[in-house]
Amino acid sequence: MALRSAMDAVVAFTGSARVASAIATSAIGAAVLAWPLQRLIGLPGLNTIIITLCLLAVASVWARRDSIDGTGLLPISLLGFGGWAMLSIFWSSYQWATLAGLLALAGFTILGLYVSLVRDTIQIVRAFGDVARLVLVVSLVVEVLSGLLIDTPIPFLGIGGNLAVGGPISGVIGNRNDLGLIAIIGAISFVIELRTKSLQRWPAIGSLILASLVLVLTRSPIAWGTALVVVAAAAVLYALRRTSAQHRRGWQFGTLGAAAAVALGAWWLRSPIVDALNATGELNYRLDLWRDLWDLLQVHFVEGWGWIGQWNTGISPYLVFATGNDRLTVSASNAYLDVWFQLGIVGLALFLVLVGLAFVRSWLLASRKRSVVYTWPALALAALLTASLAESSILIDFGWMTFVICCVKASQSLGWRTAFQKPLEPETLN
Repeated sequence: MALRSAMDAVVAFTGSARVASAIATSAIGAAVLAWPLQRLIGLPGLNTIIITLCLLAVASVWARRDSIDGTGLLPISLLGFGGWAMLSIFWSSYQWATLAGLLALAGFTILGLYVSLVRDTIQIVRAFGDVARLVLVVSLVVEVLSGLLIDTPIPFLGIGGNLAVGGPISGVIGNRNDLGLIAIIGAISFVIELRTKSLQRWPAIGSLILASLVLVLTRSPIAWGTALVVVAAAAVLYALRRTSAQHRRGWQFGTLGAAAAVALGAWWLRSPIVDALNATGELNYRLDLWRDLWDLLQVHFVEGWGWIGQWNTGISPYLVFATGNDRLTVSASNAYLDVWFQLGIVGLALFLVLVGLAFVRSWLLASRKRSVVYTWPALALAALLTASLAESSILIDFGWMTFVICCVKASQSLGWRTAFQKPLEPETLN
């Protein structure tokens, strides 16, 4: 009897809304801060945090199982990509590293699924906003400490102490491009908090100023370019949401054509754009890396070398990229090439289907649904997919978990399984 009472108490505790909120926010925070946590407490410490959060998430879902709608929880495209990544362990030449990479991918996938399952979109926005505010404030404080107060770099956190000269700064994230991406997704969250009045006006405006300041101080051409794309996407969505339902489809196709034309124009004018963004050094580094990557990619063109996630330059073939440059190479600096290298052309095709379906579904929901919260997945995906052209952040930690959340939220509302329940009715927006 006592045991049953104790079990009931545990179920009541893990199934409470407050605990669900704490687990979701902690999961997002652990994903965002994965790099500094690894530097501070080591990889075993980080793994312990992720495993603990996964166990709590499973317990919470079990306790709330009667009230959870699992429709669209596992999109077929996500299962296909994950399944192919798992199969790669059979032909990988570094099977233990592949196993470790798959476990890391599974951990952040479980946490992303949990957040999608137990939290509404506005609750997810608030959680991302809270985590982003904390990370941006702490990053600025540490940069002020390093760059102004003690005037000394903090190498183990990757902080160069450059604030006195206007940056670049990387904060506690260790990479200015990733810090810029977090600032952008944070800014998207802050705007929605402001629009929905889920946060008071001045704290929301202050958060936007903070995100803008951090973005500028990163001096990251990649982050700045991503921000421009997100602003353009937000402007287009603003217009589409105010277009009548009967004219919206035509404007959608027009938007697609305009986006293709802009992409072609950007490619045609890539040299002056790179010069204007002062990104020549970044581009030269990536071009050299991609040339070396392409030569190795031909060896396992169809199936890839095997999943690893973040590179380990202590094993072959990644050992090749540990020499010949003065920076630590932990990815292909392009998510699409990275997937191609690790999972072959088959994996790349599955990945493109996955990201394509996720973005199209999110975009359609954002343009049709009345609430502004539906724009968050579409704009967050726009940021992630644009940054993926020059970084592989979407494949690990924060980037992957955010992508899973956006993918699942879109599938829940606009997946093929929901079509058998009821059609999505376009909503007229005021």
